[in-house]
Amino acid sequence: MGRKLGILGMVVAVLTLICGMCGAQAPVKYEATIESLDRHPLPQWYAGAKLGIFIHWGLYSVPGWAPLTHPDHDFSSDDYIKYDPYAEWYLNTVRIPGSPTEAYDREHYGAHHDYYQFAETFNKESKKWNPDGWASVFREAGAKYVVLTSKHHEGFTLWPSTTPNPSPTLPMDARHAERDIVGELTAAVTKQGLRMGLYYSGGYDWTFNTGPIEVNADYDAVKPESEAYGKYANAQIHELIERYHPSVLWNDIDWPKTGKALEVMADYYNAVPDGVIDDRFGVAHSDFASPEYEKLDKISAKKWEECRGLGRSFGYNRAEGEAETIAPGELIALLVDIVSKNGNLLLDVGPEADGTIPPVQMERLNELGAWLKQNGEAIYDTMPWTQAVGKSVEGDDLRFTRKGDDLYVTVLGKPKAQTVTIPDVPAKQGVAITQLGDTNELGAKVQAENTRIVLRASLKGDYAYSFRLAGYLR
Repeated sequence: MGRKLGILGMVVAVLTLICGMCGAQAPVKYEATIESLDRHPLPQWYAGAKLGIFIHWGLYSVPGWAPLTHPDHDFSSDDYIKYDPYAEWYLNTVRIPGSPTEAYDREHYGAHHDYYQFAETFNKESKKWNPDGWASVFREAGAKYVVLTSKHHEGFTLWPSTTPNPSPTLPMDARHAERDIVGELTAAVTKQGLRMGLYYSGGYDWTFNTGPIEVNADYDAVKPESEAYGKYANAQIHELIERYHPSVLWNDIDWPKTGKALEVMADYYNAVPDGVIDDRFGVAHSDFASPEYEKLDKISAKKWEECRGLGRSFGYNRAEGEAETIAPGELIALLVDIVSKNGNLLLDVGPEADGTIPPVQMERLNELGAWLKQNGEAIYDTMPWTQAVGKSVEGDDLRFTRKGDDLYVTVLGKPKAQTVTIPDVPAKQGVAITQLGDTNELGAKVQAENTRIVLRASLKGDYAYSFRLAGYLR
């Protein structure tokens, strides 16, 4: 009897402990207030991912064209929009009188062509698309997450939305893709062990406003703010959350004031607790900032993510080639620089209508993936060090990251000498220095205020070279 009571007591104790643990781990219930939303922690998966792939794919992928007049992305220029290099803005620029896009469209499709006639071609061509092929390419490129444009400004959705679009200007057969592209890609990406995110254009939907944006002053003036649009956007983004549970909810431009942004965020966090939200909802809450074609000068305490295309456009632009595409060395240096400053890189590919990723973009993805296979230890799951940027005594550009007790130093470009002397990083006895991808320890000369790495006659790899200073931070 006494033994049975002892066992019973142990069972009760264990159950009490389990229940206590369950209570401690109960999911947070988020409310539609800034105070509640700000309690959402940045998930470790996103902090450590460092590289995501953005995909702009839609009706604009059929013409796949934009002028190359503004290579510097000077958004402040008054004529920027008329000569917009973003091919995904085709519907807007084609409606601007005298624009190069208007001339291109008339030459190739006729004077009375309707943009939404591209839906027939897109649906036909996208039948050739292989989502598993994309997912494999992105994994091999070293990406840890993917963000797909579920709906761009044109209003055409890449999933079979059940929310009726009330616009009389949008033909019934041009409202959404025939394939559930969002669902198919989500399944393929998840199978490859990557996270899947979704972009949604909340601020603009050109099916709800007929006039084009021609000058900078129009950016805010043409945002649809009707009650009907707010309900429409709210319903569609809830469809995406409920059906696909995206790990990233990436809104663009703004969110309609009638669309209940805080409610959207709270519902999203309650459905996907380890998801993240960008800073383009027009409210004072986000998990990360999202500069576009723009780097930061220093380490940011708040997580950030630069989004940019491999070329000058996000959507496919057949006018772009080698000269307009970021060079492999520049791309790798960009990623290293961003990561050293507490950022992620959301790198965009612009597929053709049939899903083909242009060869010049594939080449860059392959080069990036090969570099990360060797040097990813200095990138993934790292944190910024006390400084991001340095210059060796020999003149090399340096970037720093850290992981646990290890310090990583990456030389951007080929080292200028057979030594890399890091000023103001005092040498320490017992610190093993290796190049990533090579287990053989490198020599080091102990100096009072500097760490001087003695390199081998030949280094492994290309473009940038990462070195681990094991235990340096103990």
